[in-house]
Amino acid sequence: MNYVPNTDADREAMLRVVGVNSTAELFAAIPAAVRDPELRLPGPLSELDLRQTLSEMALRDGDPQRCLSFLGAGAYNHFIPAVVPRMIGRSEFYTSYTPYQPEISQGTLQSIFEFQSLICRLAQMDVANASLYDGAGATAEAVVLALSASRRHKVVLAGTLHPEYRQVVWTYARELGLEIIEGGRQGDAGKVSTEWLRDVMDERTACVVVQQPNFLGCLEDVAALAEVAQRVGALFVVAYDPISLGILQSPGAYGADVAVAEGQPLGIPVSFGGPYLGLFSCGEKYLRQMPGRLVGETVDNRGQRGYVLTLQAREQHIRREKATSNVCTNQALMALAATVYLSYMGPVGMRRVAELCLQKAHYAAERIAALPGFSLAFSAPFFKEFAVRCPRPAREVNAALLAAGIVGGFDLSRFYPDLADCLLLCVTELHTRADIDRLVAALAREAAL
Repeated sequence: MNYVPNTDADREAMLRVVGVNSTAELFAAIPAAVRDPELRLPGPLSELDLRQTLSEMALRDGDPQRCLSFLGAGAYNHFIPAVVPRMIGRSEFYTSYTPYQPEISQGTLQSIFEFQSLICRLAQMDVANASLYDGAGATAEAVVLALSASRRHKVVLAGTLHPEYRQVVWTYARELGLEIIEGGRQGDAGKVSTEWLRDVMDERTACVVVQQPNFLGCLEDVAALAEVAQRVGALFVVAYDPISLGILQSPGAYGADVAVAEGQPLGIPVSFGGPYLGLFSCGEKYLRQMPGRLVGETVDNRGQRGYVLTLQAREQHIRREKATSNVCTNQALMALAATVYLSYMGPVGMRRVAELCLQKAHYAAERIAALPGFSLAFSAPFFKEFAVRCPRPAREVNAALLAAGIVGGFDLSRFYPDLADCLLLCVTELHTRADIDRLVAALAREAAL
């Protein structure tokens, strides 16, 4: 509900209706001692700090052990500024639809153009499309682009790429007749071996797909991997965490040919599996193999700025055999949320969020690794997620944490049988020191068993 203040004339009219002459007379029945109490309000707070303070106050009359979550693995709970839901909830955005008639959809087209521009700046790539359904779909579409651009049919997937992304690529592969090579994870390092990649590469390889940071939270040697891939003419495809680019090198800076991502961390809440947002950007020479649609800026016959659908290389608009993809729409509302988030945060805000994630995750890792029976699973540097070896199977540790009101980490045995005693924990800027200390205390009780 919008707050619209009353004018002096409004107040006088209301006072006349109730039969009093002033506001003081209206409240005269209230004892003076409680009528104007000293509020003793604290100093100004940031929006994030204010939300946390109000949440703590709300819990005073209820259960003080609010449920915490340290689960990530592709879906992340980040701070969403109030401006994001406020803007995307406006009727002109919330009810807008695909711009089939671009000349009367200038607002939608402009928002998509701004989104594309921001993604290009974020990833340091030449062009970005109007978005795809999710990160997994964007990864599979990047493989299709590589096949078209290289005329090759062998794909190398890093064993540290999100397992569900790999599963989607395999689904595409069954229809496209691809040869897929998976693996390369170094045991204690938690990242892909450059030597392994060099051994499996040849002139038949269309692309190499890696993740940065990878699914296990570790940072890959992306520059070295890119050099190995491109030495044989293969495209280097990177699935990145957009929040990490506040402090990590962007894909374009280390030579990625295609950069994809799950855009959910950019102002979109975690809500039972969706909606999500696929980010897709690439080098200019791959523009015509890019899936989806591209919005461009131009001028009309009066010299006024306007926006148009510049590229629509999809089967809905052209002959199916000429189409680059069967993706028939984009996540326009979610792309708008990401646009508002990135515009509001800016480079300084993005860097601050990334720094908080990094610092808090490392604080948590150091505290947990000091507990008896617990240790970090991998030696590679990490950003906001890290794998922990537990003294008992991960599923048992998670069950105990849940009983204490804590959603633990991701049980890595689901995809990596050799990591059955490992939890993948995620710490973001929303976790306070008290939250982390509460997790450590709960794990310490497990260590004492």
